[in-house]
Amino acid sequence: MATFIYSGEDREGVAVTETVTANDRFAVYAIARQNGHTVSSIKEGGGFSLGGGLTMDRINAMISRVKDDEIVMITRNLGSMITAGLTVSRALSVIERQSTNPRLKLVIKRLIERINKGDQFFEGLKEFPKEFNNLYVAMVKAGEESGNLAEALSTLSMQIERANNLKKKIKGAMMYPSIVILVMIVIAVLMMIFVMPQIIAVFEGGKMELPATTKFLIWLTHVMTAYTLFVIGGMVATFLGLMYFFKTKMGKIVISFSVTRIPVIGTMAKETNAARTARTLSSLLRSGVDVIQSLEITEEVVQNVYYKKIVREARNKVETGAPLSEVFVANSTLYPVLVGEMILVGEETGQISGMLSELAQFYETEVERKTKDLSTIIEPLLMVVIGAGVGFFALALIAPIYSISNGMS
Repeated sequence: MATFIYSGEDREGVAVTETVTANDRFAVYAIARQNGHTVSSIKEGGGFSLGGGLTMDRINAMISRVKDDEIVMITRNLGSMITAGLTVSRALSVIERQSTNPRLKLVIKRLIERINKGDQFFEGLKEFPKEFNNLYVAMVKAGEESGNLAEALSTLSMQIERANNLKKKIKGAMMYPSIVILVMIVIAVLMMIFVMPQIIAVFEGGKMELPATTKFLIWLTHVMTAYTLFVIGGMVATFLGLMYFFKTKMGKIVISFSVTRIPVIGTMAKETNAARTARTLSSLLRSGVDVIQSLEITEEVVQNVYYKKIVREARNKVETGAPLSEVFVANSTLYPVLVGEMILVGEETGQISGMLSELAQFYETEVERKTKDLSTIIEPLLMVVIGAGVGFFALALIAPIYSISNGMS
């Protein structure tokens, strides 16, 4: 027998929380029915805790996180169950029982508690900004207010899934060159520390004039062998420092400026931002969110600071009565010309959300195609980089060996 705590409602709709002893969760439901209660959540009590309510469940919830794929799953399932006639709290309780993520279970339990107290669903979502961003909250709010919550959740799941897939494809395309470059750096460091000292001893004993490349290699080897820990620590500190810098305001400006000007990558970055802007605006407008609020949320979704500035400018222009397309047409250096033209057509035909959806689909397809072609461009460049590194070592080592051979002959 185990102790369980279940939450739900009595026959009059009043929220109740009861502690019962039962063999399993199925027995808890039977006990609740006998008491005239409906069950929204069940948790097992009596587990190990570290005082002050800090249980193992809470510890696991604090160290775990909710993945984008899990958000897509619960959003789609929630929309399907609401369409089938289940209430939001009942649908959430089903998802909570199916979930194995401690953090997600804790979030859903809290959402159920808020709903049972009389709060609206979107109000509960605001409590968890890391899991549910402003885009999610706004679309759920629009769905609740319009009575089309299931449709809003369906659109939202599609939006998150496509954005997540696009992000995965871009990361996957950059993973291969990153691993190759990292392995090259590790091999170079190991050679400098363990292999080069033995070769350098031969050169220094030969008393000959060494090439500049060999002298540089000898100096670098002496530094790395004498101050190995400092060199490795410096490399790690540099990496962590760059990671921190890129998260600062200035770092974001540097990345935003650079990424759109790199050959090939720059075009992909522009199309990715165009797809993200169009998809977000389309989803929000289709769900019934007004244009001003849609642009405010889109500004938060877009990561590049220069694109944020354009969306903010568009919002200000719309507030003064200007058409939405005006700013996008004027900023064709960042947003492709097609973006402004499609928005303009959507305004003229009254189908702006549909035009934005088609625009997002077009650029998402373009980015997916280019990420597949990216490997054919990256591989030759990597061969050039690897060849340059090998060539440098070869020139630095082979030239003195030839000098030694000539001297011996």
